Amino acid sequence: MTSRLTTVAAALCLTSATVALLPAPSSAATGPDRETVAEGGHTARISRTEYGIPHILARDFDGLGYGYGYAFAQDNACGLADQVVTLRGERSRFFGPDGEQGKGSNLASDTYYKGQLRAGTVQQLLNRKAPLGPTAELRRMVEGYAAGYNRYLRDTGVGKLPDPRCKGKPWARPITPLDLWSVVYDVNGVTGVTPLAPDIGNAKPPTPGVDDPMTSGTSNGKSTTATKATAAASVAPSRPGPKAAGVGSNGWALGRDATRSGNAMVLANPHLPWTRGNLRFYQVQLTIPGTLNVSGAGLYGTPLIQIGHNRNLAWTHTASDAQHASLYALKLVPGDPTSYVFDGKAEQMRRQTVPVTVRDSHGKLSSVNRTLYTSRFGPVLSSNWTAKTAYTIRDANADNLRSMNTWLAMGKAQNLSQLRAAQDTYQGIPWTYTLAADTSGGTYFTDSSVVPHLTDEQLRRCASPDGEERSAALDGSTSACVWGSDSDALVPGVYGPSNQPKLSREDYVANSNNGPHYTNPEAPLTGFPGTYDSDPRLGQRAQLGLRMIDQRADGTDGLGAPGFTGATLRASMLGNRVLSAETGRDDVVGMCRAHPRMTTTDGKEVDVRQACTILARWDTRADTGSRGAALWAAFLDRLLRSGGPDTWHRVPYDPAEPLTTPRGIKGDDARVQRALADTVQDFAARGLPADTRLGAVQKWAGIPLPGCTGRRGCFNIVDAGPGSGSGTPPAGAFGTSFLMAVELTPSGPRAHTLLTYGQSANPASPHYSDQTRLFTRKRWVTERFTAAEIASDPTLRVTTLHR
Repeated sequence: MTSRLTTVAAALCLTSATVALLPAPSSAATGPDRETVAEGGHTARISRTEYGIPHILARDFDGLGYGYGYAFAQDNACGLADQVVTLRGERSRFFGPDGEQGKGSNLASDTYYKGQLRAGTVQQLLNRKAPLGPTAELRRMVEGYAAGYNRYLRDTGVGKLPDPRCKGKPWARPITPLDLWSVVYDVNGVTGVTPLAPDIGNAKPPTPGVDDPMTSGTSNGKSTTATKATAAASVAPSRPGPKAAGVGSNGWALGRDATRSGNAMVLANPHLPWTRGNLRFYQVQLTIPGTLNVSGAGLYGTPLIQIGHNRNLAWTHTASDAQHASLYALKLVPGDPTSYVFDGKAEQMRRQTVPVTVRDSHGKLSSVNRTLYTSRFGPVLSSNWTAKTAYTIRDANADNLRSMNTWLAMGKAQNLSQLRAAQDTYQGIPWTYTLAADTSGGTYFTDSSVVPHLTDEQLRRCASPDGEERSAALDGSTSACVWGSDSDALVPGVYGPSNQPKLSREDYVANSNNGPHYTNPEAPLTGFPGTYDSDPRLGQRAQLGLRMIDQRADGTDGLGAPGFTGATLRASMLGNRVLSAETGRDDVVGMCRAHPRMTTTDGKEVDVRQACTILARWDTRADTGSRGAALWAAFLDRLLRSGGPDTWHRVPYDPAEPLTTPRGIKGDDARVQRALADTVQDFAARGLPADTRLGAVQKWAGIPLPGCTGRRGCFNIVDAGPGSGSGTPPAGAFGTSFLMAVELTPSGPRAHTLLTYGQSANPASPHYSDQTRLFTRKRWVTERFTAAEIASDPTLRVTTLHR
């Protein structure tokens, strides 16, 4: 054992000499913990530590990509294969036109993605030189990644893939570098065009007098009500752009003044879907001696780490509150629903015919011609397309492949100054804030994401006045509402670094998807364009996060002496506090003690005394074993659905107290009493005891989950049902995904991580839910970053690849 560990440690030594220590293509490794795959050319070594976490070591970017692609395919070949089917516009070919959502959702999606391919959208961006196009290093890495993935597929054989979801399936095929760049492009559009792909693919002009909702009550075969509902779901209620597509996060960067040791710390806590391929994280360490050594997590199919650290710098991201796309209302030419007026002149929409291959219920293939419509702003949507108005979307990330350049440069950066330079040079962060710290003990926050250049005056003047849903759209009939530009912006139409919100501190910067203003309440950010921050109010989760930091500063959180340590940072993250309960539970208990019998919405009287006792005994935490957390969650959800939270809060929102209002619950409000009565009635009807443990109704693959939603006031976000992670396909969950708590010490980073759903999306894999079991017990994985730490892992398995 000692001899084996010494050999592995030498091979992984993170110095320039490592290149010489990597075996030549003729070398062979032996032993049960070694595997060699030879093909000649570049070399990579995959060292897997506990929980299947791969550490990739290579001489160059070709080899690094090769090793990364191979390792990822070992765990998630089917996940990436499925993504590629979508991005090639072939879901209808393999799975039929309807898809999981029904009503032709596959056909609509294929129309959009096939149109992207035929238009050469991604290829045209690849043809650009850096910084607008990918750097040479990244091009080589992506080529290597595709080759590594394909090598695994070839060596294993599609018929012997370990994941039953694609084992032996014709859609499990080799991939190309273009496929991977398409993954990157699609991820960049997550808060813009990507979630609207089916809406774009289904766009069809109304037939006057037949399916015009203004005359007949239907649109494109849908009722006006249904169409308006679709439009409302597609856009934000008061801002010119689409809603974020189910993304969120908490992020803290703690400086020397906030920690007991004086070392900076970073907490990463992204909230993403657990079953959506392009938004699932994969944990990895990527090392080219003397060039790159970064550890963290990257989204499926992307060739780099998006959240992570190196020896001297750590960073995380949270979803930005800024808009990254704009919805425009087009004033159509009378009698021609495919022409619109711009600056007083008629313009014809561009049409693109897209052939889509469709499999019918008998397996027969046929080709269907579909049409995409595009305006000067971007693709036209199906929602609310009438004889008078159509809606189109302009996405600021429509020309962005620069994100990978930015993340690679950030991974190489060794301090905050270099991180800022990386972001300013490539300007490719698509839709997130950045929170970072380095070994100097300083911290940094910025929204360097790609944000449309819309002035506050434009936002006021250009808002379309034609109804509630349409208030989220800008006036598309005039050049006065077109995006402007900054002189320091790398591409036209967006804000440059000089206008981006930024804050450097020695205590902390924090964000929970709120706007930049309260990044640190001691130094509120002001003076940035309004499109970066739509609402100064803080949600419950953001308030709780700031409260947790403040209470740790003075030691009033029950975790010991003031100041953060690695242990108290981790304990704060998984403390499972529920702010709505901390500020409102006693109000509800007082109410139900005063009114032991209450009336439900349907007029029945129920006894709430048992529920009242349970809530009174509850510790207000969302732990898996908490009795009362499930009851509170169901009650609060009903109350939130009743509308007007400021009317049932005991203390309504007060701009003078933004960190602590609204709070409390009015016990004498009829809606509050009905919500509790209805919850008690519902639990009884479902056979659920009122003291049901939270973990009994919130699970992943049968494993109890802690946490709750941000609307309920949880910091540790989890939204799951009792069957999540089970079945085929597994039921979905959302929330805390990749956790990283890292301290940047003078002797190197000390990090703990947790990938809540494991390294593999294959339910048959041992790494499908192994880390979920840690999550439920509030345990973390101690990261292995150095050669010695990796070599000392008793579960270590090494695969040497020769390409």
